[in-house]
Amino acid sequence: MGCIIDIESLSRVIRDLSKDYRLYAPVLKKGEGRYTDTDVVRYDFVTDLSEIELELKSDYSFKEFMLPLSETLFFFTENQVKEADIDSKDVIVFLRSCDMHAVRRLDYIYLENGSEGDYFYKRLREKVKFALIGCSHSYEDCFCVSMGTNITEEGYVFSIDKKDDTYRLDVKDEKIRELFRGFEETEVVPQHVTENDVRVSLPGDIPLSIYKSALWDEYTQRCVNCGRCTLVCPTCTCYTMQDVFYTDNGKVGERRRVAASCMIDGYTNVAGGGQYRKTNGERMRFKVLHKIHDFRARTGFNMCVGCGRCDMVCPEYISFSNIINKVTAEAGKEACDDK
Repeated sequence: MGCIIDIESLSRVIRDLSKDYRLYAPVLKKGEGRYTDTDVVRYDFVTDLSEIELELKSDYSFKEFMLPLSETLFFFTENQVKEADIDSKDVIVFLRSCDMHAVRRLDYIYLENGSEGDYFYKRLREKVKFALIGCSHSYEDCFCVSMGTNITEEGYVFSIDKKDDTYRLDVKDEKIRELFRGFEETEVVPQHVTENDVRVSLPGDIPLSIYKSALWDEYTQRCVNCGRCTLVCPTCTCYTMQDVFYTDNGKVGERRRVAASCMIDGYTNVAGGGQYRKTNGERMRFKVLHKIHDFRARTGFNMCVGCGRCDMVCPEYISFSNIINKVTAEAGKEACDDK
């Protein structure tokens, strides 16, 4: 069912939805950007249409609900363990096509990558539905077309596109469809981009020589280990575990899952003082090849979805899309040399 609806009517529908669902959407935060005079678009819970940012690209991804930066898994005493409570309401997350594809990556990693799915991720995932925000144009740093993530045809309960003073929606969920009865019905295809200003060429086979290539040396000098690129990335999923003790005896406290990543210093440290990827260039190599080759070799699809947030947030202006093209060029050169 597709429909065209005015702003007042949609505002009423969103308010009605918020009675049964928690709504998690991009919100424009005035003066909360990197500097005091800059804004940022970050996800938050909303109850009204006026709070949802549909025009600007979000600086941070939706994943902070699915994978909180710090998540308490359970509480413990000397002889008892209690799971942390979660909100009983289902959640509707508003996101764009690239992020909708990122959900597929998260689901694979936490639910399919092993003999059993991750219990704590699964219990949250079962409560989440998605609303697709259409893209009428490409945004800066996006390369979703090259990654094949610019179009989403399924997985959402409804889509939303703003056009002039009206909104066009493709409503798929039967329960939610009842809220839109009586509005003008028409066929609606969610807006999507067909071309980005930024384009990447993905490598095919990766020769072993890439792992020792001098192209990574640049990032040993430029990267500062802040980890921002991985924290805003919708498909980075690594974490570490922390036990927080409430008493000096160390027998009462909570266990937390805390976001971490291959780009943050100390992540690859092991017992005995070993460290697997010591230089920033080695860490960059691991991240890049995992995003565009290693993950695909296992699953058939790339981990990177081309949202470009890593480029937006990097304080050293390191471009992930440029790195992809460098790797592809180097792989092609090595292939020619082998012949």
